[in-house]
Amino acid sequence: MTTEADFKRLVRARMSATGENYTTARQALIDAREASTAFYDKTIRTFFDGERLRSIPARRKPRAVILLHLLTRFEPGRVYAEPEVNQILGAAHEDHAFLRRELVNYGYLTRGDGRYQVNDRLPERSGVLADEVPLIETALLRDHRHASPAAQQPRDTSAGQH
Repeated sequence: MTTEADFKRLVRARMSATGENYTTARQALIDAREASTAFYDKTIRTFFDGERLRSIPARRKPRAVILLHLLTRFEPGRVYAEPEVNQILGAAHEDHAFLRRELVNYGYLTRGDGRYQVNDRLPERSGVLADEVPLIETALLRDHRHASPAAQQPRDTSAGQH
């Protein structure tokens, strides 16, 4: 979940945009977050059969959900060689290359010199793209980033691998 200061900032931004009072804006955000959580859970149940991804959603919002779910298979702070990323994603679906590209395109993984890492910054979203990701994206990414002690000290495990 977001911190209290982050949530208050969101409430104030909504107040400014809609003219709602604090209580109304706060409740609307709480309702939206609950709906987003329900959407996330339903999407995971629909598209996953255990650890396997049945199919890749064509629509962007469900696709973002499955990408966020797949991101939990990567340890924050760890550097992965491309074959490792392919193996992790291949365990979920045969089109690991598409999933890998989408994780990078959505800003969930960073890529450089054939190495991948969970992005240590929250992706900036605006306009249409902001509408195409679940409202709980920020909270999920923060929770994932801080879930592992490895997030504190990046380490390169791909040295010597091709």
